[in-house]
Amino acid sequence: MNPVVWTRKEAIESLRQSLLRFCDEEHSMCEVAAERGIFCRGFRRWHEAEFHKKWKAVLGQSTHLTRAQMERLANIWQLSEQIRCRVGLACDAQTISPGACRGWNEFSNEALGRFCDEILGRNVVVAE
Repeated sequence: MNPVVWTRKEAIESLRQSLLRFCDEEHSMCEVAAERGIFCRGFRRWHEAEFHKKWKAVLGQSTHLTRAQMERLANIWQLSEQIRCRVGLACDAQTISPGACRGWNEFSNEALGRFCDEILGRNVVVAE
């Protein structure tokens, strides 16, 4: 199938609309991506030490919480950031106010094209 060429903005908007259906007031995109193994893989994209390094600024450092408990706190923090930034996806909140990641700015055009294939089932080339 021949690829369709989309701008970065078009790719992000199409992905956003599709990804929003997975999220709700209790499940951020980071949690959904981690649980389903889709998109950027959310919280699971980082091994244990990297996860703690990325999240300790907002969650603090714990010697007694499990990784699952830390991910749950990170999910709650992401949801609160979405409310604070008045957006529907953690990716949008992190683009506005970078934290553990840089939101949409984290992804190259090539990565966005792969996500379009994976999530939308579309062969997309993303161009500026």
